[in-house]
Amino acid sequence: MKSLKVGLISFAHGHAFSYLRSLAALPEVEIVGIAHEDPVRVEEAVRQYGVPYFADYKQLLASDADAIVICSENVHHAALTLEAARAGKHVLCEKPLGTTVAEMQEMIAVCRSSGVQLMTAFPCRYITAVARAKEAVDRGEIGRIVAIKGTNRGTAPGGWFVDPVQSGGGALLDHTVHVMDLMHWFTGARVTEVYAYAATRFHEQLEVEDTGMIHVKYDNGAFGVLDTSWSRPKAFPAWGDVTMEIIGTEGAISIDSFAQMNELYVNDLGKGVWSGWGDSMDEYMIKDFVQALLSGTPVPINGEDGLRSAEVALAGYESARLGQPVALERSYRV
Repeated sequence: MKSLKVGLISFAHGHAFSYLRSLAALPEVEIVGIAHEDPVRVEEAVRQYGVPYFADYKQLLASDADAIVICSENVHHAALTLEAARAGKHVLCEKPLGTTVAEMQEMIAVCRSSGVQLMTAFPCRYITAVARAKEAVDRGEIGRIVAIKGTNRGTAPGGWFVDPVQSGGGALLDHTVHVMDLMHWFTGARVTEVYAYAATRFHEQLEVEDTGMIHVKYDNGAFGVLDTSWSRPKAFPAWGDVTMEIIGTEGAISIDSFAQMNELYVNDLGKGVWSGWGDSMDEYMIKDFVQALLSGTPVPINGEDGLRSAEVALAGYESARLGQPVALERSYRV
């Protein structure tokens, strides 16, 4: 069986642990190393999966890894991707792809010139409810999409996520990109105009915004609105939500991505807990990434997809600063 050698750089983002589990479950994958500056953060993962540890990620890049998964702080996505690409490694990069349009364009261009593939980690495409809704849209069951209303409301994450130097922004950047990618995917269109609101309303001590509303117009006449806030209190049963209401000329589809759950109530926890039982979106995404590289086919969610979603959030900051809509340039055409 043909195998793919994969290394992971940085476990700053918690998604890295889920991606590691998903990679380890695939017999065609050999995990050749984990690189993270703090050995304590990954000590248990290194022990559990029996993989080499690298304090310096450059040593991992010098290995025979075929692909690298990057889950660093947002501000380091670009530099790590560029180094990996120049070392001849394919890349799966955590969202948002980058913190500026220019650096994301460079990431895409260097991966292309280096002959490696760049995939953006958008696992929400693999949520069962989302995938089935996309199939229904593609079959024409609701006609032409004219509007989408979405939410990605969560709890404030803390840590480097609320440090603007490390994250590049707050809730508007963090929670726009997932659902905006879905909106692009469903409509097959591109955003031409962005109007956004951003503020700090729930956690006064934060240096970044915890509230965001973003409105977009598409080049096919459709429009969308998305609540990207960190508005869920600590007592909320789950970290947040991903919902969409898709309005078409012939019907509508409502999506509650995390509806497949059990409700658990335990006195010691002090609150109700939603325990999901649906399929793992991370497992499906990782499997698609691996299969694309092994078969030599294009990755299903590429760098351009990551750029198109992140640049909407970045345009949202400009709109919020100006207090008016801003036109979105065709900057993703690299």
